[in-house]
This record gives sequence, structure tokens and C-alpha cells, in this order.
Amino acid sequence: MTPRVYLSSQHSVCTYLRAMALRTMALRAMALRAMALRAMACALLFAACGFGYVDSSRGAERPNIVVVLIDDMGWADLSCFGGKKPETEHIDRLAREGIRFTQFYVNSPICSPSRVALSTGQYPQRWRITSFLNNRKNNEERGVAQWLDPAAPMLARELQRGGYATGHFGKWHMGGQRDVDDAPTIQAYGFDASLTNFEGIGAKLLPLTMNPEWDKPKRIWEDAERLGAPVTWMQRSEITGGFVQEAVRFIDNAVNANKPFYINLWPDDVHSPFFPPISKWRNGKRALYRSVLDSMDEQLGVLFDHIRGNESLRKNTIVILCSDNGPEFGAGTCEPFRGAKTWLYEGGVRSPLIVWAPGYMDKNSIGTTNEASVFCALDLNRSLYTLCNTVLPPRASLDGEDLAGTLLGKEKESRKSPIFWRRPPDRPGFTAGSQEDNPDLAVRQGKWKYYVNYDGSIPQLYDLEIDPSETDDRSKQEEAIVSRLHALLMQWNESLPQDAGNTKAP
Repeated sequence: MTPRVYLSSQHSVCTYLRAMALRTMALRAMALRAMALRAMACALLFAACGFGYVDSSRGAERPNIVVVLIDDMGWADLSCFGGKKPETEHIDRLAREGIRFTQFYVNSPICSPSRVALSTGQYPQRWRITSFLNNRKNNEERGVAQWLDPAAPMLARELQRGGYATGHFGKWHMGGQRDVDDAPTIQAYGFDASLTNFEGIGAKLLPLTMNPEWDKPKRIWEDAERLGAPVTWMQRSEITGGFVQEAVRFIDNAVNANKPFYINLWPDDVHSPFFPPISKWRNGKRALYRSVLDSMDEQLGVLFDHIRGNESLRKNTIVILCSDNGPEFGAGTCEPFRGAKTWLYEGGVRSPLIVWAPGYMDKNSIGTTNEASVFCALDLNRSLYTLCNTVLPPRASLDGEDLAGTLLGKEKESRKSPIFWRRPPDRPGFTAGSQEDNPDLAVRQGKWKYYVNYDGSIPQLYDLEIDPSETDDRSKQEEAIVSRLHALLMQWNESLPQDAGNTKAP
């Protein structure tokens, strides 16, 4: 604290001025010290949070984020992941200019819980969303919540608080469907704008359907009109284009407002029923599915070209593309993996992942395939906090790990913790194209994946490095590994709310 200065006479003016100068210098020094301490504190905070994968030469810029989550697409459907038909040229180009990841997982083999995990960074069991959200009675029967609690830690909300423009365009399915008409709006979860389908509250696009034998289009899911307005009816074969058009408008508005943007673009084309354009109509379930996939790829290309064709957007945007779960039996493909949608085997939970970020990626990694890194949607969520220089949600413990460097090709790290799964309570197996038991629980750690039922029956252990098709059960030969993974899996499951799938739960 600087001393007070008193004048004893008019002859002391010089003394007074010298004292005041010293006082000013002292105050200035104190201010500079305070600024330095604040700068040091901020630097330590950013270092502790792992910030630093975004090029510091960009100054205060933060990347734009586009998350494309495709409904019910199989691991091997895209031609860049080995799909035979169709050639998904627009998504393939995204992969050539980015990185493919072959050991990426979603956190449920069915839509609603998979979306919750990606959105919150937490296992969906925490929020009692363990299967697709249906009508109110059926949700209660299965021990499933009616909607995602808005108190959940939403990535979109934290980005919105940090200055991002946030928009959701496409399927929602985390509340507001069938007769559940009192769910929160999508804006309650941190989105500035939204346009959804029949499974969400708010403005929506609803599908008209047409096949070569009909005289005029028909409507499906018409009852969803009461779940929000305005409602626009358009051909199901064109709805992804409708979502893309709205997303492009949102992007341009954010650019004009000088704001970074975060967008969910979540199409539902390749979820049955399949209605491709009449010009692409083919007979048979798989042929129809492939025609829909081809058309969806074309419509997504408009979004990708809009970003790629603008130098600023190209340099400052990260696009992430994956599926929400495995394919419906008989439609998409997940070769060489066992299982499909709703199953805990690899075909139900392993998803293709493409990350495109030419302005941020290690240049030597562009166009490559990462076959080493094992991680999941929980980690995508956590890594985006780092990539966007955004603080983590308060009073929330995320289940994901920060793998920002892996996503940008700067390293090839894997998730350190195991990845756990619980099957949907209404999917016990012996249905949906496969006459076998669907294990109740699963865990992957390292190269091993272990399955078991709630009562300890039918344990299975597979070495995914040499047996990705899960045909050689090693549970009897590797008893120590089984014992360790069993204990971890049971401890995880017992720490979470149970659903009706576990008939012996209290």
C-alpha cells in the first residue's frame, strides 16, 4: 500500500510531485503484476485442460464444428470403408481429405442412447436412456426415461455459453415422440435453432413417400404435426437436402455475425422405411437401402462443397461423420463383423468415423487410415471441448477422454479406460435376423472384448486383433483376463440405474 502524502508548505510542491510520481509508478507496477498473474493463471488453466491442438497462430479463432450422425448405417456401407455399392463419392472425398478411423465405437447399438452419449459425454445409462424412446407406456414398461433430462451436461450448451452459434438439423430422438408431447424443446439443451423430424419437439420436416406403383404421394408419421411447428411436408428422398439447406443458411448467418458455429446434421434416410427417388428405385430391401444411401450422399455433398468452397470455412471447420449404431439386418452391411443394430457384438457398435479438418490436421496424416486408436463417442464429445477451447461443464464428471490430438492426426493414442455397454432392455436376442442370445453386458479393453449376461451365464472372450469376426471364444483359455474384465464390467453396471432388461435388479 502506498503512503499518503501531505503538504507542509507551498515550498514543498517539488517534494509532493516527486511523491506522487512514485505513487503512480507503484500503482502501475501493482497493476502489471496483477495482469501477469492473471495471464499465468489462464495459461495454466488452458494447459491443464489440454488446450493447444488448435494452431496458436490463428489467434483467438476457434474452429467451427459439424457433426454428421447417420442413422442405422453399417460399418462397411461407405465405399471408402469397403462398401461394394453404391460409390459414396462425396463422403469418400471427405475421407481422402481427412482421416478414417477403423476402431471407433458408439456407446449403444440403438439410436436414442447412442445420441445421448455423443451429446453429453456420459454413459446413457446415467440418464436412464437405454433403448429407443417410444410411447409413454412402453418407456415405463422398459424402465426408460421419457426424455433426456435437460440437466444433463450438453456439449452444445457449453459451446453456446462460450460464444458459439449452435444449431441442430435432423433426427433428435432424445425426447418428444409418439404421445410424449410434453418433452423439452431442443433449444432447452443449448441450441439456438433447430429443425427436426417426427421424433423431436419444434419445427420439423415430415416425409411424403412415393413408389413407382402409386398415383400420388402418401404421408407417414402424420401425428407428429402436434409436436411442434412450423411443419413442412416434403419427399422423404429429399429431406436430408432440406436439413442441409437449413444448415447452410445457419452457417452463413453465423459467419455474418462473426461467430464460430456448432452444428448437428443428423439425417435419418437410411433408417427404414426406405424411399429413394423414383429414378433410383430398385427392388429388394438391400437394393432400396443402397439407393437411399446413394441419394443421401449426394445431398450431403451440398453441405461439404459449401464448406470446402469457402476458403475461411475450409481452414476453420472440422467435420466429423459417423453412424449412430449398426445396420438393420438385411439392409446395410458391417462385414467382417458379427451382429447388427441392437446387438452388442461388433457389428452393432463399431462405426465408421471420418474426421475432416484440413486447416488443423497434421499434413502428413491427411488421406490416411488410423487402424490403431481404440475410442468411442464419449471421447469425441470430450475432445471437442479441447478443440473448441471451451471449459468443461460445471459439476459434471464426463466419461470421455481427451483425444484431440488423435482426431487431428498428431498422435495415435487410444482411450485408457475400458469401454462398457449394456444391451437395450427390449432386445434380448433371438430376433432381428439372428437366432442367438444377445449378451446383456460387454466391455472392450485393449485387444480383448468380453461378453456376459447379468446372471454370469454365457461368458465370451474374443481377441479382436486376430479375430475381429468374433468366432473363436477364448474365455476358457484366458481365465485370468475373464476374471478381471468380469469384475470391471459388473462394477460398472452396478454403479448405474437399472432397466427392465435386468429382471433381478431391485
